[in-house]
Amino acid sequence: MSKIAFIGLGVMGFPMAGHLARAGHDVTVFNRTTAKAEAWVKTHDGSAAATPRAAAHRAEFVFACVGNDDDLREVTAGPDGAFHGMDPGAIFVDHTTASAAVARELHAAAAARGISFIDAPVSGGQAGAENGVLTVMAGGEAAAFDKAAPVISAYARMVKLLGPSGAGQLTKMVNQICIAGLVEGLAEGLHFARRAGLDAEAVIETISKGAAQSWQMENRYKTMIEGRFDFGFAVDWMRKDLSICLDEARRNGAQLPVTALVDQFYSEVQAMGGNRWDTSSLIARLEKP
Repeated sequence: MSKIAFIGLGVMGFPMAGHLARAGHDVTVFNRTTAKAEAWVKTHDGSAAATPRAAAHRAEFVFACVGNDDDLREVTAGPDGAFHGMDPGAIFVDHTTASAAVARELHAAAAARGISFIDAPVSGGQAGAENGVLTVMAGGEAAAFDKAAPVISAYARMVKLLGPSGAGQLTKMVNQICIAGLVEGLAEGLHFARRAGLDAEAVIETISKGAAQSWQMENRYKTMIEGRFDFGFAVDWMRKDLSICLDEARRNGAQLPVTALVDQFYSEVQAMGGNRWDTSSLIARLEKP
C-alpha cells in the first residue's frame, strides 16, 4: 500500500479519494473548502492537510481533480503547491479536465524537480466515480504510468496510456466532442418523436436495441422526457470542456462544426438559467415555449 495525497474533493474527487482509502492506502486530502476535507476524514480512514504542499509531503503518489488550468497551476507549482512537497521519484496524477498545453507545461516543471507528471482525465461522471468504474485516459512516460495504473484501478475499470504528455487531455477532448453530438442527436430525436405524435418511450425502447443505441440514450432518455436535468455533468462544465476542444482545434486545424454549434446551443441553455443543469438539458431549448 502507498502513501497518497489527493487534492480536490468535488463530486468526483471525494469518492475517488474514498476508493483509495478503502483499498488500504494511507491517504491525506486537501480541499480549498476545509469543511469538505473535514467531511471526507469523518467518512473515510485518512487525514487532511492545510495546503497541497503539506498533503504531498513524502507521498509516493499525488492525485488532483480540480476545476481548470489556473486551479491546476495553483495546486501544483504555486507557492504552496504540491510540487514543493514531493520527493524526487514521486508521481503526480492529474485527473482534471484541462488543456494539453498546461499538461505539457506542468510535465516539464515536474521533470525539472525529478517528479513524474501524468495527465489522466476521466470519463464516467459522478456515478462512475462513486461506483469506482471510471475510464482514465493518460499521457506521460510509460514507466511512471505502469507504477500508477494499479493504484488508479481502485476507482477505474479502464486505464490506458495514450501517448506522451498531453495525450490524455487530447483524448478527453475527443470524448467530449463525441458526447456533444450524441446528446444533441438524442435531444432532437426525442423532440421529433413528440412532435410526430409518437410514444417517445416506446420509440427509444425499440431503437435502443439497434444501431442508434448509446450510453446517453440508455441512461438519459427518461429524464430528458420528464424534463429533469439534475443527473450529473453540468452545462457550465461542458462549455468549459468544449472551449478547450475548440481552442485546440484552432491550433491543430481540425474542423469541428457540430461541436461549435452544440457549444452555442449550450450557451442558450445557460441563458435559460440552466448553468447547473446536466448536459442532457439540450432538449429544453428545443421544447421551450
